Amino acid sequence: MVSESRTDDNPAAFSRRLLRTRERAALATSWRGVPYASLVLFAADLDASPLLLLSDLAQHSRNIGFDPRISLLLDATEGHADPLTGPRLTLIGRAEAIDEPRRFARFIAHHPMSSIYSGFGDFRLYRLIVERAHLVAGFGQIRWIEGRDLLFAGDASELAAAEPEILEHMNEDHADVIANCARHLLGREGTEWRMTGIDPEGIDLHRDGETARLDFATPVLTAEAARAALVQLAANARK
Repeated sequence: MVSESRTDDNPAAFSRRLLRTRERAALATSWRGVPYASLVLFAADLDASPLLLLSDLAQHSRNIGFDPRISLLLDATEGHADPLTGPRLTLIGRAEAIDEPRRFARFIAHHPMSSIYSGFGDFRLYRLIVERAHLVAGFGQIRWIEGRDLLFAGDASELAAAEPEILEHMNEDHADVIANCARHLLGREGTEWRMTGIDPEGIDLHRDGETARLDFATPVLTAEAARAALVQLAANARK
């Protein structure tokens, strides 16, 4: 469940964390001028922009070809007896087809099963250029957020370039540290946890269809800062 403690203090940061902890969404496109909704997987880029891997054969992709304006609904209401009291986030913007190996690899890392079909010629990667977001964090907690305020604004290019090496190093050499962090910081048992992503605000973990996230105390933008943040998480897990 996404914590609601920071909703009022910083709705953009709250929304960004909600975005980073989701992996599926309802995608709304336009079919002959009529709203068309479908289920899609997505991964958040380092700045939290949603990345989608879609088949050209799918109806929603055909719709995007005619009108790139789309909307994504992210549902974080699990654990609430009344779902309408839980948080959800609607993103509005334009879908942009991109051909960038780094972002493609990031999507595959977050959705390992997609590697089965990601190489098919009809699949392409899209990035949602977020223009506005509508956060409903519960009754009476409703905010519009501009896209420039929602996304992480720092220059994460150095961290993005270092991400593959960081993931390989942590998964190959420090799998025990990842499992220990999942167990003691998140209460998630198991030893098969893998680190699937790192961004300025935290790391993403995956184990047999289960996902988890650990936040950094402060944002990181370089490989050296990321190393220090990971060391701190490991230390916290030993307390």
